Amino acid sequence: MMRSFRIAVVFFFCFSLPYISLAWGTQGHRISGEIANNYLNKKAKRAIAAILGNESIAISSNWADFAKSDTAYRYLSNWHHINLPTALSKEAVYSFLAADTATDIYTKINWLSTQLENKLLSLDKQKLYLRLLIHFVEDAHQPMHVGHSEDLGGNRISVTWFSDASNLHQVWDSKLIDFQQLSYTEYVAAINFTTKQQRKQWQAETVSEWIWQSYQHSERIYTGVKTGDRLGFEYNFKHIATINEQLLKAGVRLAGLLNRIFG
Repeated sequence: MMRSFRIAVVFFFCFSLPYISLAWGTQGHRISGEIANNYLNKKAKRAIAAILGNESIAISSNWADFAKSDTAYRYLSNWHHINLPTALSKEAVYSFLAADTATDIYTKINWLSTQLENKLLSLDKQKLYLRLLIHFVEDAHQPMHVGHSEDLGGNRISVTWFSDASNLHQVWDSKLIDFQQLSYTEYVAAINFTTKQQRKQWQAETVSEWIWQSYQHSERIYTGVKTGDRLGFEYNFKHIATINEQLLKAGVRLAGLLNRIFG
């Protein structure tokens, strides 16, 4: 009897805790990963295949989230995001990043990129660092990963998505994407339309510029939602274009970065 009571208490406690979302959802990461694969040059494709084997970029892109179930990888938790105060100018964001020495998505994207340029790196480390780089480049384009520390990037802003309890971060991670009811390959086919000039421009932009653009989106997202709001069809209509552009930019920029490292 007492044992059953304890189990019930633990069960209630665990499921009453706020849901903490992790990055783009599974679909979002795979969408950007598949887009990236379309824009790799031949040399980069060969190098990546030698590291990942039969594991595609799309499938590799979720590894860093799946690894969170292993305590050995808990040190990666702060690598997925960066927290910025509200109402910063572009110059202030760039200055913040220029002085940034914290463990966050900005510093770790730069560090991983440098590490993968080392041709003497062991295959095990190449695989780990490549999986992480793929994931974090994609995370940097999810606006709520460039959010505010006080609300955990929107995790503490409780909302209702149609009739389901959710939070602002989760809506941007997965709810909006899943609402389109497309497989990740169908989603790529629906949004992967860019000009050569667009790809050239996006791939020339720095990681600081990626962060700045995501920060601008997150600031707009914050002003449009408050705790307790019910989100649904109208919210999807207003924001799905932003989601699609960020997924597309993540894939194109990831390809550009991998081409520079391995090509």
